Amino acid sequence: MTMDRRTLLAAGTGLGLIATAAADAVAGPRTVHALEPGAPDRKTVETKLQAGSDEDQTAALQAAIDGAALQGEPLHLPAGTLRTRSLNLPAGLKLTGANGLSVLQFIGGATFISARDASSLTLQDIVFDGAMLPLDAEQGDALVYLENCKNVTLLRVEVRHALLNGISLQGCSGRISDCTITTASQAIYSNNASGLEIVHNRISGCRNNGILVWRDTPGEDGTIVALNRIEGIDARIGGTGEYGNGVNVFRANGVLVTSNRISDCAYSAVRGNAASNIQITSNSCARLGEVAIYAEFGFEGAVIANNTVVTAATGISVTNFNEGGRLAIVQGNLIRNLFKRENEPEDKRGEGITIEADTLVSNNVIENAPTCGILIGWGEFMRDCMVTQNLLRATRVGILVSSGSPTGKALISGNMISASKEGAIRMMTLGVPEGPDLTKAGSIADARLVIAGNTST
Repeated sequence: MTMDRRTLLAAGTGLGLIATAAADAVAGPRTVHALEPGAPDRKTVETKLQAGSDEDQTAALQAAIDGAALQGEPLHLPAGTLRTRSLNLPAGLKLTGANGLSVLQFIGGATFISARDASSLTLQDIVFDGAMLPLDAEQGDALVYLENCKNVTLLRVEVRHALLNGISLQGCSGRISDCTITTASQAIYSNNASGLEIVHNRISGCRNNGILVWRDTPGEDGTIVALNRIEGIDARIGGTGEYGNGVNVFRANGVLVTSNRISDCAYSAVRGNAASNIQITSNSCARLGEVAIYAEFGFEGAVIANNTVVTAATGISVTNFNEGGRLAIVQGNLIRNLFKRENEPEDKRGEGITIEADTLVSNNVIENAPTCGILIGWGEFMRDCMVTQNLLRATRVGILVSSGSPTGKALISGNMISASKEGAIRMMTLGVPEGPDLTKAGSIADARLVIAGNTST
């Protein structure tokens, strides 16, 4: 999977749907002051907003926003729908609404909500409705677009009907929490973050990806993605894994993806591409179209632990040693009810865990894998793999180890393998089993493989 930002921006174009406008939360227009009066010596902004009106409120909204930031006062939007074009947010603004009732509805423009070089922004309790209208992706690739903004807060915000991304943060820090993002191409896109938390959000019905944590070049990122509920992620553009993921981490190091509920994605629940020192822990993953949890291509360091995977083409894959992918711990995961993609001519999968280099696999439980429980190596790409104390049940083959690596070493010990139909431990060439069951001879030790202490029934 190789993508750049321009590819992502272009992805959403051409995916237009019939625009749908949100119903007004209150009946009929009403006029309200944009700002409550402050202290007696402060000048009150005189601009008025007409909630529920069919008129363009852009000028009134922008004047109220600028005035509130100038005075250092919060701006509270009334309940109802305010129709607007492009709005620019200044530093220090706190823009709030009546939770679920204050709707800013986009009626067209190059951008919708945008801010650049504006620190300490807060958006809270507001619905942003993009009405499936196009944006100029070169100026802003999302309904809410923030660039080089530090210490931003998005709290209980709803973003919906986005032709491109829902929320895009370029070089930002802060927190996105308790937000709802639906009907977008990608829900949340972070690039080059500098201390970001994406926590406790609900994401559904996105056409291409859920949460993306990217960097222009590989480097430290440290974003935390936790306690989100992500479901119904499609891959309308297609591809082989670029799209269709609940969480996609690309070239961003030190990212923590933990305790999320991710289901019904066309490809992966969590996909780390060239993402070193990633931690993918304690996620609940269900009904994934390809590999549920992926660490792929040029990464060094991955911890994949204590996740639950139910129904996927492969449970966990740590791969691409040929591209520098190495060094991982895969521990304490529960993986069950895997399937083969019968419509794929070659890449059918059906494996519980696959690894290639410098990886420890221990204390996992795998059940119902139609190809194998654990696959070690691929052709010549295998080095220093340790597979120990795993429980494998009802697999075609318990463990497959590559015969194509003359120097790669593997230790396979202390595993319990039950009801494997075509052998407990066997050699293989590019996934095709060959030779006898290696557990039948008891213990095997040579310069390349150590197979000892395994139990098969």
